[in-house]
Amino acid sequence: MPTAPAPVRGPLGKARNPWISILLFVVTLGIYGLVWAYKVFDELKQHTGQGIGGVAGLLIQIFVGVVNAFLLPSEIRNAYEGDGLESPVTPVVGFWILLPIVGAIVWYVKVQNAMNAYWVSKGAPPA
Repeated sequence: MPTAPAPVRGPLGKARNPWISILLFVVTLGIYGLVWAYKVFDELKQHTGQGIGGVAGLLIQIFVGVVNAFLLPSEIRNAYEGDGLESPVTPVVGFWILLPIVGAIVWYVKVQNAMNAYWVSKGAPPA
């Protein structure tokens, strides 16, 4: 018997088109990547009440960005599991970031799609 979705715990994040975000990253020479890191960590923190939040996510991205490749999937997994759902991403997906360019794109698309699916399941409009 299917269970009802868990109630929204805090404000919903925004579903983002991964390909437009990648384009913005390239056009802004990486600056959008910093904005994106701040926003996604902040949205997850506001919604779940857990995690590192936007400022810490941004600082980690600036100084040791590779850490976020493992940390963000972990926070996404925690959001899913907090609702009794199985997450489509785990910290292991962070290893994609070690493969230059193609790996970063694969990582980003997997992570953004997992976040989009979560937000949409809570009632946010699709990307």
